[in-house]
Amino acid sequence: MMSSPNISFDAIPASIRKPGKYFEYNTKLAVRTLPANLQKVLIVGQRLAAAPQPALVPVNVFSDEEAAQLFGRGSYAHLMAKAAITANRYLQLTVIAVDDAAAGVVAAGAVAFTGPATSSGAISVLVANTRVDIAFAAADTAAALATRLVEQFGRQPDLPVTAAVDGANTSKVVLTARHKGEAGNGIKLAASVEGTGVTATVTAMAGGLNDPDISTALAAVFGAGHDIVVSPFPTQAALTALRSHLDAVSSPLEQRGARGAAGFPGTLAAGTTLTKAINGGRITVGWHPGSRKLPCEIAAAYAAVIASEEDPARPLNTLPLTGLDATDIQSRPGRVEQENALYNGLAPFEVGPGDVVQIVRAISTYVKDPQGVEDPSLLDITTVGTLDYVRKACRERIALRFPRDKKSLRTKARVRSELLDVLYKLEELEIVESVDANKDGLIVEDDSQDPSRLNAKIPVDIVNGLHVFAGRIDLIL
Repeated sequence: MMSSPNISFDAIPASIRKPGKYFEYNTKLAVRTLPANLQKVLIVGQRLAAAPQPALVPVNVFSDEEAAQLFGRGSYAHLMAKAAITANRYLQLTVIAVDDAAAGVVAAGAVAFTGPATSSGAISVLVANTRVDIAFAAADTAAALATRLVEQFGRQPDLPVTAAVDGANTSKVVLTARHKGEAGNGIKLAASVEGTGVTATVTAMAGGLNDPDISTALAAVFGAGHDIVVSPFPTQAALTALRSHLDAVSSPLEQRGARGAAGFPGTLAAGTTLTKAINGGRITVGWHPGSRKLPCEIAAAYAAVIASEEDPARPLNTLPLTGLDATDIQSRPGRVEQENALYNGLAPFEVGPGDVVQIVRAISTYVKDPQGVEDPSLLDITTVGTLDYVRKACRERIALRFPRDKKSLRTKARVRSELLDVLYKLEELEIVESVDANKDGLIVEDDSQDPSRLNAKIPVDIVNGLHVFAGRIDLIL
């Protein structure tokens, strides 16, 4: 309600005749700062069939133990939550579980023993990055060792496999993935023996087929507004579904900017083949070659570390990925391999001082534009995160200042002033730069077709990360 040229009221009508002194509160001008940038993470992971938490129902998770109780011990959802919380204990984490695919086939492997033992000793079986240890004494038979190993597996319920003595061969332990699907083939097995008279032969996990489709889970949380979404599977099918989800929720109409993360422990050739097939500016694939961790655990840890940095423009280089394994020397990529990865949309990790795994550079899978031309505009995953934050800051400022305003000539000037103020504040935080140089390009104008609409062009020169420094040292004698 307009009572004078420069003052309008929302709750006090202009038609009052009863004498009095009337006041209302105006909070539209109260907020002059930029919005917070808390990064909320969503994990999509498989649950055990008997788990109490229903599939496709998101739930906030605050601890490893809570995840185990909700989704079942050793489930991928449990292991992913554990990896994420280990990497970032202050994480704002939501998990949505999916069931195994109806057409899924379970992966299986084995450990076969020979004996009897001729001395005392010990056997260590590695499942992913977790050891299962048993001891033996002289004269222990292979069958006794198999039984003992199964008993020890029963005492470590967080493993992603179950163990049972082979019915046709009592000296052999069959290891079966807890979940159906191709992901089970990625559970790495190894065994070592200290002592004489005993051998342990490992059969790698194989036979898993048909991971569940994550698109149903993503559809269930379409309106939830998570900032980082974790794919459990580093496959073209899963990442294509994630790319479609991220593009949809981040679109100009939905405006819930989000990024996605996946983990990949395989070869450079396989990793770059995958990233080229995705070519998405909102997805980053962390490459940890030779890791014994499951891809879903690598992805969860990577996403948690990305979420730990609330400054959208600050590079993630060298941030530690707590909980990930220091790989064998021969598995670690050299400089040439890292450069190749960085030119092909794959974000490499490396083992730094103290055997700490850390991010080399967090890049997106976007390499080429729709014409197939090399395009570095969205190289760093921080770039799209910065653009999302700038959009959020501008949108919230306009929403606060002009919730019910009329579109007058004065309104256009006020809108431009508010947008410019947001840009200056972003410049103060070194999120954007060169605002003065670009402010003439900030345009707010009437729409040519809709008389109730204003259009704006907002030039944004984002602050880039300092990734490379080159210096020349001149020798003077």
